[in-house]
Amino acid sequence: MGRLAAYGGAAAMAPYAVIKVSWVVGSLLGLAPVGAGFGLAEWVVLNTVTVGMAAVGITLGLALARPWGMRLPGVPLVFCAWVGAGFLVSMLPYALADSLLSEPDTSGGDNDPTMPGWEAGLIQFGFIGMGLGLALALPAHLRRRWPEAFAGRGDGPSPLGRAAVVLGAAVGLMWLYWAAGGTAGLAHPDEGRATWRLLCGICGTWALVAAFAVARPGREGPGRLPRRLPSVLGWLGSGSLFAWSGWKLLFTLYVAIAAPPDVALPEQLGLAITLHLCAVVAGGAMMWTLTRAPSRTRPEVATAPPG
Repeated sequence: MGRLAAYGGAAAMAPYAVIKVSWVVGSLLGLAPVGAGFGLAEWVVLNTVTVGMAAVGITLGLALARPWGMRLPGVPLVFCAWVGAGFLVSMLPYALADSLLSEPDTSGGDNDPTMPGWEAGLIQFGFIGMGLGLALALPAHLRRRWPEAFAGRGDGPSPLGRAAVVLGAAVGLMWLYWAAGGTAGLAHPDEGRATWRLLCGICGTWALVAAFAVARPGREGPGRLPRRLPSVLGWLGSGSLFAWSGWKLLFTLYVAIAAPPDVALPEQLGLAITLHLCAVVAGGAMMWTLTRAPSRTRPEVATAPPG
């Protein structure tokens, strides 16, 4: 199932790459319009970068599926897949809900380029396919590469893991508070539109899922979670914490330093920076805890005589 999902994710991203290449070539040849608000150079650079990102996504999907992927260095491969899956598991429900909540823009003139519906559909399909593919393929690849990390833990997390659980849960609860309509800590409550609160709710939910998965060992038995489920949820949830707050931290720092006049974040900048920094630290610590499961190094298990 994991290999099939990886192939499917790579295949789903291929139309996105083709569309982006056509935009670059078409704009350079004068056959396709440049996006509103962009110059030709900016448009070409932006879409060239997204072509590269699509190529990385396709290569990553194939690496998770093909035998040669097991011969690649594990840390950079898994890190890229972990970050990518973390982005997409949060972005997919947000993008789908945002398309339902957003009102269509009917103010554009005849000179505004409009994306055909089939292109928009293929682009969205590419993100959905890659997101689902990584969400299924990454845990499967990890089980093949590091099966002991999915064997379940007989005891609780380490002190670092417990600190990450508390930190991640605190961040998640704050985001869920804002998603529910809370205004404490907001500098511009009017900027907190439905889509922003939706994203807070999704990220907050994944933060709590990750905290629960790391805090609760996976052990087989009646009334217990399957061994693999907490590890899978922990990987996806910690990736969501790390990836989303990683780029949001950079963007918030830019807003705080450059103070662009046309950008106003709902949150107080100091609080937003603190939350995103805590989320990045918590996500990274959770991932470290999951890859350093006690079952990997407990000598009494490895040396116990048959009996």
